[in-house]
Amino acid sequence: MSEINTESNNTQTFDAAQITESVEAGEQKLPKVDVSADYEASKEFSVSEIDRTSAGAEAAAAATAPKFPIPAPKEIAMPTDSSGNPDDFRSMAKEINPAGAPGNVTDDLVQKAIELGTPGS
Repeated sequence: MSEINTESNNTQTFDAAQITESVEAGEQKLPKVDVSADYEASKEFSVSEIDRTSAGAEAAAAATAPKFPIPAPKEIAMPTDSSGNPDDFRSMAKEINPAGAPGNVTDDLVQKAIELGTPGS
């Protein structure tokens, strides 16, 4: 079976280890990184030449245009019942789930508990 090496410095590649050793020995200088200049230079490549002209917008519109006609949505009138009567909601809820969800406490269950009384009395 192979052994698992648990050293934390295991993730470096051979090239990275060679560069680290040569920098520590003074044979090579660390490269200087100018993040701001690199970022500004990358902006030049983020947009293609055609996208800087009106031809780019036309090409994008042509590429994303639908191939088939899209019908306009139709408005469907939905009458609302705004009586505000809670019994309407209860009857609607019973139509959806007539038996009630398991574990729900119903009025009948509460009434039965009251009739039976409390334990130990």
